[in-house]
Amino acid sequence: MRWHWIDRFTEFVHGERAAAVKNVTLAEEYLDEFSEDCPVFPASLIVEGMAQTGGLLVGEYNAFRERVVLAKLARGRFHGTAGPGDQLRYEAELQDIRTDGAIVFGTVKRNDEPLAEIELVFAHLAGSDSPEGLFFPADFLRMLRVLRLYEVGRHADGSPLVVPPHMLEAEAAQNGGGPVA
Repeated sequence: MRWHWIDRFTEFVHGERAAAVKNVTLAEEYLDEFSEDCPVFPASLIVEGMAQTGGLLVGEYNAFRERVVLAKLARGRFHGTAGPGDQLRYEAELQDIRTDGAIVFGTVKRNDEPLAEIELVFAHLAGSDSPEGLFFPADFLRMLRVLRLYEVGRHADGSPLVVPPHMLEAEAAQNGGGPVA
């Protein structure tokens, strides 16, 4: 099972920035397990939500042809906690990208109030260094569609992002070569 700590993208600009939201609900099991008396969304999961937002921004830069992993939490500063009923807004900005990785700076807002600033370092796994089976393009594309990346995604000039051909080919192959329903 894969855990997703963002619900959907609200903005996505190729090579620049992305914004996503996460609605925290009392129905989520980890709230009970983390703190029974006072349900709190763990700070580590807030960092992971920013890592997912920023990691997808980094990955999309090269049409998801490279595997992107979180290498380091360079800096994190929190101003409070979040709990059931709160909406988190992750705003990630691509600060630097190179062949071996990238730096993303992000802010997190809780119900439009500042909650955290987070700086993350990502690494690219390429060639023989990356384990097989880590990335399944057709399944990954399905997740990107659920997150609405291609609905809101744009280039800096305003033109829409398009699904990379290699991902469409993988999706078609998974569906027996026919069109996607």
